[in-house]
Amino acid sequence: MTSWPSDYRQAWTLGSCVERTGVGLHSGAVSRVRLGPSERPGYWLGWLDDPQRPLQQLGPSQVSDTRLCTCLQLGDRRLATVEHLLAALAGTGVSQAELLVDGEEIPLLDGSGLPWVEAIGEAGICSRGERLEPPLPALPVTLQQGQSFVVALPADRLRLAAAIDFPQAAIGRQLFTLDLTPESFVAEIAPARTFGFQEQVEQLLAAGLIRGGALDNALVCDGDGWVNPPLRFADEPVRHKLLDLLGDLALVGLPRAHVFAYRGSHGLHTAMAAALAAQASRLPVPVPTH
Repeated sequence: MTSWPSDYRQAWTLGSCVERTGVGLHSGAVSRVRLGPSERPGYWLGWLDDPQRPLQQLGPSQVSDTRLCTCLQLGDRRLATVEHLLAALAGTGVSQAELLVDGEEIPLLDGSGLPWVEAIGEAGICSRGERLEPPLPALPVTLQQGQSFVVALPADRLRLAAAIDFPQAAIGRQLFTLDLTPESFVAEIAPARTFGFQEQVEQLLAAGLIRGGALDNALVCDGDGWVNPPLRFADEPVRHKLLDLLGDLALVGLPRAHVFAYRGSHGLHTAMAAALAAQASRLPVPVPTH
């Protein structure tokens, strides 16, 4: 069993390289990801099919689409559904790594962050000394879209909270909060799987989405119950929202903040990451995208 760091004060990278291959949620195409150590802080992305291309550091300015996933535009190439992998790296304490990809979408695997946690455990992690100072909001930051909002309050450590409110009886209103540590992430957040609604399947397929979705990589709600039980947690949907929130915040680094998302979305999450980066650089706060 992997011994995870006790907190996020140290910088960590991978001890060796590890690969995973799988189907993308939206494209339905098979892609491959190789994770490896990095001497540089942050997450650096390159391409297995174009090894001469310089690696690029990932950041919120690369977000190009947030419809049902977080998609990055990296020069003339795009990479979709990065949030579960980034959440696994950040959540386990890995603050610097190289991500080499063959494909245009990160594999969904079982729909949670757990297979990526297992891959990180397989590679092992090693310390790189003190971590660079994480972003700290100078003032509370609040972003809102309709009835949805996300707020970040200055704090001495990262605390995440999320609330969801769905009309479907199987989900309803759920709230989950925790002081984030690598151990609490692995136990409480990483196993939570993505979810969707049976009545939306045909519409999403017609829109060219969820082509790789299946009953073994996504929970499907039919209103009063679940098509493919059992759930890993009674409140698995809201925990998955926290997984998504963490993965999107990882684009800027784990902030010293209490971050609360009510009916959050990738548009709001990544806009918060960009707002924290802008505040640190004294740039205009961006408007969230859908």
